[in-house]
Amino acid sequence: MLKRFSERMAYAILFSVPWTMVHAQSSEPAHGAKPQSGNEAISNIELGEQTTLTGHLTHRQIHLPATVIIRDRQGQRRQIQTDEQGHYHIDVSGLTPPLRLSAIESGGNNCLLNYIPRAICLTALAPSLRSGKDNIANINPLTDRIVSDVATAAGYTGPQQLADNAASPTLDAAAWKKAYAVFHTAFNSALKQAGITSPSYFDPLTYPAAQQEAATRLIEVINHNRNYDDNTGYSGRTVLTDSHYRPIVDINDGRDDEPLDYHLARQRLDAIQKARTRIFLVGDATAATYEKARFPQMGWGQVFEQQFKEDHGIKVVNGARPGRSSRDYFHEGWFRQMQPLMKPGDFLFIQMGHNDQNCNSAKPIRGAADVANLCTYPNDAVGERQAPQGKPDMSFQTSLERYIDLARQYKMTPVLLTPTANVRTAEGKNGTPAVHSHFTQQNSDGGYAFVGDYTKTIKDTAVANKIIVLDIETATIALANKGGRNHWKQYWLAVDPAKYPFYCDRVGSLTKPDTTHFQKKGAVAVAEIVADAIRQAPELKMLAGNLVSKHQQ
Repeated sequence: MLKRFSERMAYAILFSVPWTMVHAQSSEPAHGAKPQSGNEAISNIELGEQTTLTGHLTHRQIHLPATVIIRDRQGQRRQIQTDEQGHYHIDVSGLTPPLRLSAIESGGNNCLLNYIPRAICLTALAPSLRSGKDNIANINPLTDRIVSDVATAAGYTGPQQLADNAASPTLDAAAWKKAYAVFHTAFNSALKQAGITSPSYFDPLTYPAAQQEAATRLIEVINHNRNYDDNTGYSGRTVLTDSHYRPIVDINDGRDDEPLDYHLARQRLDAIQKARTRIFLVGDATAATYEKARFPQMGWGQVFEQQFKEDHGIKVVNGARPGRSSRDYFHEGWFRQMQPLMKPGDFLFIQMGHNDQNCNSAKPIRGAADVANLCTYPNDAVGERQAPQGKPDMSFQTSLERYIDLARQYKMTPVLLTPTANVRTAEGKNGTPAVHSHFTQQNSDGGYAFVGDYTKTIKDTAVANKIIVLDIETATIALANKGGRNHWKQYWLAVDPAKYPFYCDRVGSLTKPDTTHFQKKGAVAVAEIVADAIRQAPELKMLAGNLVSKHQQ
């Protein structure tokens, strides 16, 4: 099935990656034991004859053979294709370091755009090489993360933008040094657990073939992708999560690194693979798993597995991602991350709608980018699909049906969920009484090509496809409106910054309450609401029988 999915994504391109890094040709072997320091001077020495690169491309989902493109300081280009195992060997005589390496998977052509499927793309940088010798330059999610950190430090939105810059910008060596420091903070413990005896000396770029097995073990428990840049609509920073979709480092804030625990990630991946039944969550920020630095913010999917009895063979795979709509979640490859784990008899829970509503082209910031990449249009008042000519996947119903079709191809049970409530009044103000808000209306700027009701479209889609729908919006509106006027702030993200300094002067504080996202108590409450909805659906009797009893909660 993964191969068939890949074939639907096939397209062809070669991308260029000119840029410069401040590292010199070093007397040390590129694959020696010396840790990367980032303190070397600028290299400007052409490589002599018989200088070669040998490397291994490692990624747990990439389709091989991949195309590797190498560009030097002067913009010269060499190209090679890996073999079916990801190995490559190429002559780089005559090039001037640093060398930039970019890889794109077989059948792929798109590393930047989010309105069509993105290929798996990776980058690496070889800052210094031994002239006249063979040099190691591996390419993997870890090298891509390092390049990503260097790129963002220089003002780029992600590694691909830096790689594609034809101006060959000079970058600060301190950024390279910091990127390696962040890498070692995040991965040294996991490297040792995976079998690397001296993790402080491990370089994901230059490790020798003898360490490939350990490197592969580590990368097998890492989900790699690139995020969505809100302002441009292109791919952005490198995102690494573990097998349980827990962020390995806080890429959004640049602080409070969360190191990878290899043993725990391996244990969780094994448990998912061996489980009797898996529930996969396709969703947005209201369900996603968050960094510890953002606590108490949580998505309901982060705690949903707690609703099921232990040792009863039910595992939740929370693939929900902040900011995603039903359309770009698929195109950006987030669904693809879960596909290898899917088996007949599993369940696919699909909860979208918050970000599908980003269809106001007149919005001065993000408007055009969001319409191009995130927006889907709801059905009209009589239930007919709406979408621009030639763009059928901009219909919300059609976009949802993509997941329904994929679930059925895997012989899984698809389940639609209506979105969680926004705590907004009928006048559009934050607070209670909360009302139904998942619809669009035309504005004075005429920013919407089509308007309509997203919750109703979800229900229409469920009826049309004869599948289950769980009405979570209605129940979360009731949750928001129970108790006093500010009772909802116990559930949605409105916390005291004196207790949680991360939220000082941020949305999510008591003075700037977040009326969409949840804190821990709210995430647990929504997970309980979803569990109650399962109990009331006869078609989900198997899942209901494995829920903890309500008096145990």
